Formats: sequence, structure tokens, C-alpha cells
Amino acid sequence: MSGPRVEIWTDGACKGNPGPGGWGALLRFGEAEKELFGGEPLTTNNRMELMAVIQALRTLTRPCEVVAHVDSRYVMNGVTSWIAGWKRNGWRTAAKKPVLNQDLWRELDDELARHEVRWEWVKGHAGDPGNERADALANRGVPTRVG
Repeated sequence: MSGPRVEIWTDGACKGNPGPGGWGALLRFGEAEKELFGGEPLTTNNRMELMAVIQALRTLTRPCEVVAHVDSRYVMNGVTSWIAGWKRNGWRTAAKKPVLNQDLWRELDDELARHEVRWEWVKGHAGDPGNERADALANRGVPTRVG
């Protein structure tokens, strides 16, 4: 697969875990940039980390070469180490328990089938400009209570 090269930075945020949460993504294609964010009133940080990557990949209208910058060890380990075994085991862990957040892992797996993704882990809150922007977007996505 060889398509356009897109870089994405993603992040999730949660105020309480569980609690209101948000996800954010910055996509860069050459000089063009796109910002995405959203959230849910009751969720977890791990769900928001996954949702950020899913939404970023879902936004791409054709197969792409993607460099995905994530600060979540959960997402990084999931896609690089765990998901193949989960799929082999019928979406069960090595301990034979159902995979947590299986709905989102399945959605991510579907998106990954469309693209060629190289994963890069970045340390969160350490000055990486793309990660800092994704973090700010995730925080914008956190629903606030009204009334």
C-alpha cells in the first residue's frame, strides 16, 4: 500500500476515571493541518485514547501511509503487541477474560486494515508540539456540565 503520507498526533483526557472525557487529534498532510476533538459525558481515559486514534484514521478518505504519534502505552502496547493474540483468542486476553474496550479495539482494527501505520510513542506533557496540541484538543472535547 502506498498512499499519501499523513502524520497524526492523538490524545485522550478524562476528568475522573471514569468521568467526563475528551479526545483530540491533529492531522498533518504536508503543510495542511486538521484538528479534531470530541468527548463523552461518562467514559475512561483509555477509551478516549482509543477514540482519538479511531477518529483520526476514520477522517482519512483514502488509504494512507500514516505515522501515528501516541503518548498512551495502552494504545501503543495494544496495537504493537496484544491485538494479534486477542484476535486469535476470540477477543480474549491470555487470562481468557474478555478484552476491555473490545468495541473500540475492533473499530481500530477495522481502520488499521485501510492504512499502513507506523507507530511512534511520545512522552506526554514533555514539549512535543504535536502532542501538546492533541492534548489541548482532547481537553476541549471534555463535556462540561451546564446547569
